[in-house]
Amino acid sequence: MERTWNNKAWFMVLPVLLLVAFSAIIPLMTVVNYSVQDTFGNNVFFWAGSEWFEEILHSDRFWEAMGRNLVFSAIILIIEIPLGIFIALNMPKKGWGVPVCLVLMALPLLIPWNVVGTIWQVFGRVDIGLLGYSLRALGFDYNYVNDPFDAWVTVIVMDVWHWTSLVVLLCYAGLVSIPDAYYQAAKIDGASRWAIFRYIQLPKMNRVLLIAVLLRFMDSFMIYTEPFVVTGGGPGNTTTFLSIDLVKLAIGEFNLGEAAAMSIVYFLIIMLLSWVFYTVMTAYDAER
Repeated sequence: MERTWNNKAWFMVLPVLLLVAFSAIIPLMTVVNYSVQDTFGNNVFFWAGSEWFEEILHSDRFWEAMGRNLVFSAIILIIEIPLGIFIALNMPKKGWGVPVCLVLMALPLLIPWNVVGTIWQVFGRVDIGLLGYSLRALGFDYNYVNDPFDAWVTVIVMDVWHWTSLVVLLCYAGLVSIPDAYYQAAKIDGASRWAIFRYIQLPKMNRVLLIAVLLRFMDSFMIYTEPFVVTGGGPGNTTTFLSIDLVKLAIGEFNLGEAAAMSIVYFLIIMLLSWVFYTVMTAYDAER
């Protein structure tokens, strides 16, 4: 009997496709259009070709911001992934402490990014902020407004406080999914705490760790609101990441063509690095 297909169900997906086209594809085409044109105002444009892309790729300003982004993302991953695993391993698996810990872990994630930046901007001030005032009282010459090192430390600690909870919750979800039979067998064999982590818990967390690394890399590489609110990209350009530099270029200098080209290059770099992360980590998981 010949099998018939009914494709009418695709009409249910049509509203979603239209929404995606309106919210993503159309703005992307607009950016692509600006990236190959130039204007002197009065809504008159002329063809510029690859001029803006060449200027971006030969710009020291772009590569310096890129370097700051890569360093920041590397530091964030080095701190947040091990810290998230450690906290998840020490969270209770049963009893009344479970909902309490989960709520406490989720609280930083519920705070809007601009509010997080405002909190830490006030928190780090040396005159009224608890952190800044306390460090000054202890004898530390702390001032995130004028000192590049202090600005970097403040932005990193702020991001760790805000986003480590995401890694914790993902790792905890992987841990609670491990059947008790694995732990019972390990106990019978006399396995150490490290052996249990190495051969039972870590392999079971591989998938969620892959998600955690990808999410944290993409978020940290696209960070904008928090450092912009706290430092404004300063002092100087020491915390001017690609996203901040892009906004300065588009809004501050009103250089739409160069900003559009930069946003496309920025997008492609994020996609490429995310693909590399995913490919390497899935290949490593397959080998195991």
